[in-house]
Amino acid sequence: MRKISLLFVLLLLFSLGAQSQEGKRIQDLPQLEEKAPTFVANSTHGEIAFPKDFKKSWKILFSHPADFTPVCTSELLELAYRKDEFTKLGVKIAVISTDKLENHELWVKSMQELTYKGKSNANIDFPLIADPKGKASMEYGMIHPKASSTKNVRGVFIIDPENNIRSIMYYPMSIGRNLDEVQRTILALQKFDRENVLTPANWNPGDDVIVPFLSYTPELNEEAAKNADPNIYSVSWYLHMKHDMK
Repeated sequence: MRKISLLFVLLLLFSLGAQSQEGKRIQDLPQLEEKAPTFVANSTHGEIAFPKDFKKSWKILFSHPADFTPVCTSELLELAYRKDEFTKLGVKIAVISTDKLENHELWVKSMQELTYKGKSNANIDFPLIADPKGKASMEYGMIHPKASSTKNVRGVFIIDPENNIRSIMYYPMSIGRNLDEVQRTILALQKFDRENVLTPANWNPGDDVIVPFLSYTPELNEEAAKNADPNIYSVSWYLHMKHDMK
């Protein structure tokens, strides 16, 4: 009887410990508007201190499951083809996985020799970060144990010039990311910072935007809308839109 009781206590303690660790793991995941976790790691561009080495730029940190896999290959090729578009937006790109640096280097060399969608000679000149122990990946919540205990999910972390996390996106391992949506999110964030306007559902550059009146009474909002800008129009007292003239 004593042995059974002791076994029960040990199982209970183990269960509570596991729940505690799981709770800590979830609690420690980065949150929007928090500072991006810092780390130092080897990459195809040498040792990188992230995000410090990217200075006062916008940054996107992409995580991927594994080198030499088909979906990941298509994503990195698309990133290479569109890198100039991100550069024009002041964005620097880094990619991370739990693969070793040697694998990264071989994969980059191989991809640059491929022809994909009729395009060849992809220039993969953004760093691929090696995180074989998964330390940085865990800091960013890129490893989801029910998907894989050793491989990253497809994460997208958009980080502003002050190194605050502004957007987090997760994709399953089976689905390639939509770079149009990543670019659209960058544009929307930059527009908010520049003009203090919100972007509605399905917004694209040039579409009307939302004016963020915060005094939620019909009279005050209507009056504010009339006096603020002739390009503002009312959908409702709690929804004011603005023609984007830029």
